[in-house]
Amino acid sequence: MKKLISFDLDGTLAESKSAIDPEMAMLLVDLLQVAQVAIISGGDWPQFEKQVLSKLPATANLSHLSILPTCGTKYYHYARDWKLLYAENFTAEEKQKILLNLQQAVTLSGFSPAKIWGEQTEDRGSQITFSALGQQAPLEAKKGWDPDFSKRKIIKAQLDLSLPEFSIQMGGSTSIDITKPGIDKAYGIHKLEETLKITIAEMIFVGDALFEGGNDQPARKTGVVCISVKDPQETKKVIETIITCLNGLPN
Repeated sequence: MKKLISFDLDGTLAESKSAIDPEMAMLLVDLLQVAQVAIISGGDWPQFEKQVLSKLPATANLSHLSILPTCGTKYYHYARDWKLLYAENFTAEEKQKILLNLQQAVTLSGFSPAKIWGEQTEDRGSQITFSALGQQAPLEAKKGWDPDFSKRKIIKAQLDLSLPEFSIQMGGSTSIDITKPGIDKAYGIHKLEETLKITIAEMIFVGDALFEGGNDQPARKTGVVCISVKDPQETKKVIETIITCLNGLPN
């Protein structure tokens, strides 16, 4: 019997940096009635508040919800209020090295967008994220920039060489996420296992970037059952199926 359903956020529960829609909100409310739910994404805590938590109705059973920002490098759990259980933050020296090599890798790639919306690089404490078109880029622009990940694969290949001591993953529509080695979505899943006392065999992970180099791909290393989706509409069908199956199980 599956007891924990984990999700990526952008591209899985919602469009990139967009809020979950009302239908998804209600599906999550229903899922929280029959299982523990975790959301593991590259965004930081404010993104979760904006995209998910502010859209859930008061009836949502938040005690069954775990939030793991920045690809699992942080963990928030609800007990009357949201509490930070851990944060695997970079040192100042690590940040300096990452930022320098990131700038060099982008320059070497030769990719120079015609327009950038906001800052390209964001320090999230436990993760540094590069967004090629800027943090505030509109969804349509992001969808068209690197749909096959070919541009980011070139940047990632350079970073793999210059920053071998860190984890480099691609996520969202234009992003590259950098975290400490081994501190990724696999790490987050094992933290869920440890904190919630739920075994890997009792979990499911749902994400849109489970391919090699995608920031959901580390989840596969844990042995958890992984379901690959192409967008939030497909995720809704997966959630509906899971709810139906769990509701059909004997008490």
